[in-house]
This record gives sequence, C-alpha cells and structure tokens, in this order.
Amino acid sequence: MKLTHLLIPLLTLVGIATANEKPNIIYLMADDQNFSSIGIYGNDEVQTPNMDKLGKDGMIFDKHYNTTAICMASRATAFTGMYEYKTGTNFEHGHMKPEIWAKSYPVLLREAGYLTAFAGKFGMDVYGLGPNGKQGMPESDFDIWGGSKGQTQYKTARNPSMAKYAKKYPHSTLSYGAFGQDVIRQAKEANKPFCLSISFKAPHKPATPDPQFDHIYKGKTFTRPANYGREHADHLSPQSKTGRQWERFEQWGYDDDYDKVMATYYQQIYAIDVALGMIRDELEKQGVADNTVIIYTSDNGFLCGAHGYGSKVLPLEESARAPLMIYDPRSPNSGKGLRTSSLTGNIDFAPTILTLAGLEIPENMDGKSLLAVLQDPKAEIHKELAFMNLYGTTPTKHLTVITKDLKYSYWWYGDKTMEPTEDLFHLGKDSLELTNLAKNPEAAPMLEEMRKKYDNALKHWVANAEEPYEKYGPLFDRSIPWQEKEIKQTKGKKK
Repeated sequence: MKLTHLLIPLLTLVGIATANEKPNIIYLMADDQNFSSIGIYGNDEVQTPNMDKLGKDGMIFDKHYNTTAICMASRATAFTGMYEYKTGTNFEHGHMKPEIWAKSYPVLLREAGYLTAFAGKFGMDVYGLGPNGKQGMPESDFDIWGGSKGQTQYKTARNPSMAKYAKKYPHSTLSYGAFGQDVIRQAKEANKPFCLSISFKAPHKPATPDPQFDHIYKGKTFTRPANYGREHADHLSPQSKTGRQWERFEQWGYDDDYDKVMATYYQQIYAIDVALGMIRDELEKQGVADNTVIIYTSDNGFLCGAHGYGSKVLPLEESARAPLMIYDPRSPNSGKGLRTSSLTGNIDFAPTILTLAGLEIPENMDGKSLLAVLQDPKAEIHKELAFMNLYGTTPTKHLTVITKDLKYSYWWYGDKTMEPTEDLFHLGKDSLELTNLAKNPEAAPMLEEMRKKYDNALKHWVANAEEPYEKYGPLFDRSIPWQEKEIKQTKGKKK
C-alpha cells in the first residue's frame, strides 16, 4: 500500500511533464504541387505511400488555399502569417523588412528555446542582412542552415550549404531528407525541442527528376481532368489569358505530350514522398515520433492543363488550392483518417506553429491557429479568405474572395480590347469551375453577397498595405471606372 501511494503521485508528475513537453515541429513544403497529385486526394494513378500514410495518421484538409499562388510571396506569408500586402514581399515589389521578419515563426521559436533549422528554397531575402547592409538570407537566425538563394539547384553539389550530401544524394530532393535526419539527431543530442522547415525545389520547373526513379511512371498514361483544355475556358476572363499561364499550356506540352509531362511531374513528387519517409523513419529511430507534429503542404498549386492553362498565379482551384496534411500524434483524432472541409489558408501556418510551441500569436498576423480544426474537423475558423496576384502582366493582377462554397474575382483591368470582368463560382456545386454565375440573374443575391465581402477585403488591404501595395487600392476598387485608373503595364519575369 505504501508503494502504491508513492507511485501514484510519481506517475501523475510524469503525466504532467509529458503533457507540458514542447512538441517538435516539422514544416514541409513542396514547390508547385497541386492537390490532385496525391493518392489520398483521389488520384489512384500516382504512388505517394508516405504522403497517404501521413494523411491517414493525421488530418487531410480539403479546402486549403495559398493566399498568393507564387513562391516568393507565399513563403513570406507562411513565415509571418500575414497577407502579401502586409509582408511587402514578392517579385516586382521587394524583399522583406527586418522588423517583419523579426515576428516570423522561426525567429520567435528560436527565442523561445527551440533548435531551428531550414533547408531548401528560402525564396526571399531580408533587407539589411547582406553585404553593405543591402539584403540577404537570414542564415544567422537558424541553428542549422541548409538554405540556398533564388530558385536553388536540383544538383545537390550546386547548393553550397547542402554540398556535403552531394556524394550520396546527388539530386537535391533526397538530400533534404538526409538534412532532416541530421537535424533530428542533433536536436536529440542537444536535448532541445526542434522546429525543422524544409522547402523542396521539386516539382518546380525546369523539370529535373531524380533518375533513380525513372521506372516509377515509365510508359504510363494519365487521365486528363474533366476541365482539361481550352474548350473549358470560354467563360473565363480575357484578363487571365494575357499572362504566361495561357501560353504555357502549349509551351510545356500539356496540349500534345500530356502523359510525358505528367510522368515527369509525378516522378518529382515521388522523390519528395521518399524524403518524407526518410524523415519519419528517423523520428521513430530517435524515439521522438510521438512528440513531433508534421505539417505537409505546397507553396501553391499548379495548373496542369486545366481550362487550357499551365503554371500557377491565377485564382483557379488548381492554382490557388494546395494539399495540406497535419499529423499531431498527441491528438486523440490521430489515426482516424479524418478530413476537414474547413476553409484554411497559408496565413494560418505561423499562428499554428506558434500555438503548438505554447507561444502567443502576434496581433499583426492575419491567420488563425489550425489546432481548433485538428480538435474538431467541423470547426470553422474563417468565414472567408482573400487571395491575390500581384505578379506578371498587368491584366492578371487581381483580388479574389472565397468562402466555403463561393468564389468571387474582380478583374479590374480594362482597355480597348477588354472590359472589367467578374467571376462567380459555386464551388460546392461546381468544383471544376465550369459555370461562371456572375451574369446569371438567379445568382444575383450570391453575387451581391460576394461583392460586399470583396469590398471589405479591399478595405483591409487599404488600411494595412505596405507602401508598394498602396497603389492597388484604387486599381481594385469596383466603384472607379477603369478609364479613370492610372495603369502601368508590366510583363513579369519568368519564374
């Protein structure tokens, strides 16, 4: 009896210590991976066993969007939890200010005692960190660094911070898996919680798959999506057809070499799947899997021929929507293969990671913690989200508002060849966006509702925008005729 009385408080203390132990956090992000490229998202023509397992172990998010569907801006948003017009970070607009970076999740977690590590495509600079105080990557803000400038390289040896992995892993995708393994081991040795962030280059073009996986999709044919091809684009705005996305349907072979193009695309994703397996195996080996939260997503989706487009940027589902799977082994919902249709965005990653670490969410962040959804897949944390494009040809720059069922875009640009245009899609009934309801009289109440939400989103923009983004307030204003707007044409660089 005396032994029992001694054991009960001891076991209670152990339970409290375990409950209060800070979890390890792994944030994995592909580059240009669309939601239909994973088996668990309904594609039975691909091999993604580790991604499928992660989804079954955790929770699958079916309505997850990137608020800017291009790499630089999307990464800035993921780090900071803010819309692009508040980060001030994207091609054509500039890199990140140090005061904004100071409130990013890697900086805040390191200040809280986490071992932090980053590898892969960082995708932006921070002003004041480079030579002569200009700009550079924040390498010194991480304990372990494997990041590279610009788009990075598929050849591991060409990424200086990853060169030590080149002999065993000459292709960069698996080198990031090896980097992750090393971080897990070092954190275990240091007896510290860790936050590991990896941004894979794959499957970003130029398509360069790891040749050791050439056999995976050799000779395979693939089913085209039901909205494939330009016969499904007549109802879409003329503005959206002025950018590279329209040209790349033919340039990249979606029109006449679809099977080969998709085999290469899926092969690159297969290698990421292998790297994910490497990381999860190491978690088990080091005995820390039960206290490690894994987040897997992509910086944006990808248009693989849908509506006759290629690439990203546009507000179409294939471009703006992305896969998201989160596995928290401590959650009672783990292992149930749960899915959620809750509306979420990449503005939510930083708040989620901070909450997991037991930290407060700064007031500047636009996103919300996803932990409420992990606890209850029916929880709704957003009634609507805004997403935008501020890159490329002037007519393709736009603001979009989405709810769980409706999506509204206002294409503000006008000239002698085109008038401003509205898109309205009922995603609950038309997930392939085949019917534009904007001119349908029966949809007038929905259109008016979404116009109000759009106007409110623009008000938030105007009130919070960094200087380079202030000019878009009047451009995106529905009440100002296009003839009265000062339009500066831009073409955009190839990214």
